[in-house]
Amino acid sequence: MVGNGAVGPRAQRAAASKLERTRRHRIARQLALDHGGVVTHAMLLGAGLTRGQVQVEVQHGVWVPAGRHTLCISTTEPVGEGLWWWALWESGQRSVLDGPTALLAAGLTGWSERVVHVSVPNKAHVRSLPGVVHHRLRRSGDIVEAGLRRTKPHVAAIRAAQWAVSDRQAATVLAMTVQQRLTTPEALLTCWESVGYSSRRRVLDEVVRDVCDGAHSLGELDFTGECRRRGIPVPSRQVLRTGPRGRVYLDVFWDELGVHVEIQGAQHFQGTAQIDDALRLNHVGMSRRDLVTLQIPVLGLRTCPDAFMDQVARALGTARRRSG
Repeated sequence: MVGNGAVGPRAQRAAASKLERTRRHRIARQLALDHGGVVTHAMLLGAGLTRGQVQVEVQHGVWVPAGRHTLCISTTEPVGEGLWWWALWESGQRSVLDGPTALLAAGLTGWSERVVHVSVPNKAHVRSLPGVVHHRLRRSGDIVEAGLRRTKPHVAAIRAAQWAVSDRQAATVLAMTVQQRLTTPEALLTCWESVGYSSRRRVLDEVVRDVCDGAHSLGELDFTGECRRRGIPVPSRQVLRTGPRGRVYLDVFWDELGVHVEIQGAQHFQGTAQIDDALRLNHVGMSRRDLVTLQIPVLGLRTCPDAFMDQVARALGTARRRSG
């Protein structure tokens, strides 16, 4: 008989079990805090938990498995940064975040990506993972080992440009990486020069130079030659100028027709929406009866030249009819 507040063996065991579960939950939450809400089985075992204890929490639905190695502690599935950790853990010890995913992990803002890009050794045996694109490479390149394993921004940017769905997207990710100072123009240019084959060699040769050496690249832009190739009257003058904060412009004039084109260096570039905005504003600007000024982002001229040069041709045609 138990009397005067004494606790029986069953109650003692229940209290001890509760304390033990509280302890393991605290350990798991602490580990998950630094990994986006997820942990690995190995991390829990390394922290002193047994396989049986881990299995109990899984059976009770407290911790949710997400693959062979990953457990969701504070979520029911990997999300946010936890998604990157999950992709790495489930892809093998030599996997690295790469391309746009590595740039996002490095702090790139204003960019969204629907999948996680992970690079693995060329001969690695890797299971397919939903929402993950595995790139098999012979060399990973320069890697950040601390925290989320990822390629360094200059490597990630060049690969992101090559894996992009369009030339416009490729130009945008390169420009944003340099603009947000995730890497230097020198490092980006050196990395690009080390690339052997690229399906985007022609356009990226131009875009990388625009991004890394804006003034020199813009000064060498053969806009007059582009006009001749399309049967457009050549401009009467072309002037390179530098504005506030080192921004570079190439002013092109057809003085006799009152048409002016301002080609903006890559330092101005704020994403693919800027190309669409320029096309829209140019369409409105062509209705003016005095000096017509068209604005062309140089990266827009590189990636969709027909759309902009068609506008130049229309503006000149309209100006000739008015003056005639």
